[in-house]
Order: sequence, then C-alpha cells, then structure tokens
Amino acid sequence: MPLNAPRIVMKFGGTSVADLDRIRNVAKTVKKQVEAGCEVTVVVSAMSGVTNQLVGYCESLNPLFDPCEYDSIVATGEQVTSGLLAIALQTLGVKSRSWAGWQIPILTDDAHSKARIKSIDSSKLIECMQSGVVPVVAGFQGVDDNGRVATLGRGGSDTSAVALAASMQATRCDIYTDVDGIYTTDPRIVKKAKRISAIAYEEMLELASVGAKVLQTRSVELAMKEQVRVQVLSSFDDNPAPMENSLPGSLVVSEDEIMEKEQVTGIAYSLNEAKVVIKDIPDHPGIAASVFAPLARENVNVDMIVQSSGSNQKTDMTFTVPKTDLLNVQKILEREREHIGFAEMLTDDDVVKISVIGIGMRSHTGVANTMFKTLAERSINVQVISTSEIKVSVLVAAEYVELAVRALHTAYGLDAQ
Repeated sequence: MPLNAPRIVMKFGGTSVADLDRIRNVAKTVKKQVEAGCEVTVVVSAMSGVTNQLVGYCESLNPLFDPCEYDSIVATGEQVTSGLLAIALQTLGVKSRSWAGWQIPILTDDAHSKARIKSIDSSKLIECMQSGVVPVVAGFQGVDDNGRVATLGRGGSDTSAVALAASMQATRCDIYTDVDGIYTTDPRIVKKAKRISAIAYEEMLELASVGAKVLQTRSVELAMKEQVRVQVLSSFDDNPAPMENSLPGSLVVSEDEIMEKEQVTGIAYSLNEAKVVIKDIPDHPGIAASVFAPLARENVNVDMIVQSSGSNQKTDMTFTVPKTDLLNVQKILEREREHIGFAEMLTDDDVVKISVIGIGMRSHTGVANTMFKTLAERSINVQVISTSEIKVSVLVAAEYVELAVRALHTAYGLDAQ
C-alpha cells in the first residue's frame, strides 16, 4: 500500500447486498477502490428483509422480549452479510476478513436495541488495511461493558460507518444506497428535482429530521460533530468507485467547503405528523410545562407549537406529534385533563409537514414570505408554522402534499432545466 494512501470507509445498505448477485457487485465495487490505491474498510447492513424476519421471530415467541437477547439475534443479519462479502472479495483475489462489532471492539452503552457508541479502537482495522487486507465490518452493532452484543437501532449501520471513519481519521465515508445522491426534493413527486453536489451538515440534518430518508439522523449528527466528510452515491452505477478527486455523488461537508450558499437547498415533507389542539386552558405561568412534561416523560417528541390567547384568561394550544404516537398522546392528555384543566381536545392525523431548508436563509430575506405567498396562490391553508435559522416548516392538509412541494420547488428556482 502506498504511503499516505486515501483511507475510505465504504458502507453498503440492505438493498445493495439484498442477494448474492448484489453482494458480488459490491465486491467488484470494493475491488475497484482497492485497485485505485486506497486503504478500504467496508461496513455492511443485513441483506434486505433479514432484520425484519429476525425481529418477527422474537415477537412471535414473546412480544415483551428481552432486549439483550433481541440484540444477540438481530445482530446476526449483519454478521452473515460481512462473511459473505469477505468470501466474495476473496473470490475476486482481494484479501479480506470479516469483523463483528465486538471484535474491533466498538464499545457502547447498555441501552439494548438503541445503544450509543462510547468509543472505538480501530487500531486492528488500520493494521489490517496496511497489510493489504480489506476488513468487512458488521454494521449496526457493538459490545457493552458486560461483553454483550448491543445494537444501535434501525438504520444504525450508517452510524457505524461514520463512527469508524472518525476513529481511523478516514479521508471520506462513502454511503452506497439505491439512489445516486441527495436531491432537492423527492424525485418521485417532482420530476425536475436536482441532485445536490454538496450540502452542509446542518442542512442534511434538517432534511433528515423532516422526512428525507437518504441518511439516518444520528449518522449526520455524528459526522457534523467529528467533521467526517460523507458522500452518498448509488451502488448500482456502472462505475461506482470514485477516487478522492472524483465525487459523482452528493457530498455532506462543513459549510466552509461550500462556496455559493443557495437561498434554499431543498424541500422535504413528513407524512408521519398529527396535530393536537387543546382548548380553553387556564392561562397562567407554567401551563405549558403541565401540558408537555407528561409527554416528555413518555418519550413523545413534540414539534410545532402554537399558543393563542383567548378570552376570560383562557388559551388554546396547538402542537404536532408523530402520527404513530397519537393514540398514546390522547391517553396521556386525557389522564392529565383535570390537572391541566383543558375543556376540549381535537386531533387530526390527515396532515403533512412541509419544510424549506437552506443555510442561505441566514443572509437572504423573504424566504418565508415566498413560501406563504406560493401556498396562498394555490388556496392551500397553513395550519401551523415553525422556523429555525435555516428552516421554515408549515403544516397543511395531507391532500395538498404533492401540489405544495411542486409549487415550492418551482418558486425557489430549484427545478432542473
């Protein structure tokens, strides 16, 4: 291996390793990167559908399964893939060896099924690469202080890859998926959506948090914290093994690396939203805490919040929660009704959150006005609004999602020519 060779972590998701033919294709992709003179570590997910099957086994035996045993079962999916890919690489003449998370080791806390990484000793992997052997690491997993396998939660292989790239100071972490990059919006809705060549960590984090599913949110948070350069690209392209100076996918980097900051970088939407309105609450200090503290104790994520003053020292409060939590939220609030003192609760799960995102908002005015004007021209009523430094989000009726996204994409000049 040449001195100062680029060090690349290549991560392949479940669709990329869905069957043996695709695993062979991944092996060819890895071989190209090795032949280009790079030190390579590969991180793999379980083959498509395998994790769901393993979870199903656990639930069939006992819906209240032991999380520790659950982890020991579901972690096997990635271990199978890593071994198969190592064999496929060896068949192509590439020296390779598979690694489970505990062998590295990737140390985690003991929050089984949703563990967080505490530390990684990547010295063995670096030694392996420098000797000309490609390590293939089972993603999604580590080992806790008691020596038990612990998994990082669904989508955790992205986090594994970014964490390994940070620990070994890799040149870049390449995330191979079934799409060829990050787009200005969902190409299934907007045919003129454009692939983004470079996007800031903060923008990607906002996109991931409001519905864009290209990268897992935790992996983006970690990449931003550790300043890991991440590239998203397709594992199904004819020549998907870019060298350092050839970046065909979408690069997620520090804001400083992006020369021209677009006013709006992308538009995302989330269908997993429900609106809750509680009416005629006594308007006094601490009332908001009395509403949201019980939800926080039950780990309910509250997003958009609007409080409006009424008459007779009463107030109404509107907020959004994940649609999947709505029934639980209704139970919690009904249980707390006497303590909170509200008169009525209304809910609506037929809504969608649409967000426009861009670091250019910091230096451009009128972004929110363009959004409201565009929606008004199409008679789309805005129910709730929330903003941050680089994001404006609105809640509208779900029936308008496609119309709203297309109109906003055009209004902000994002349509491909």
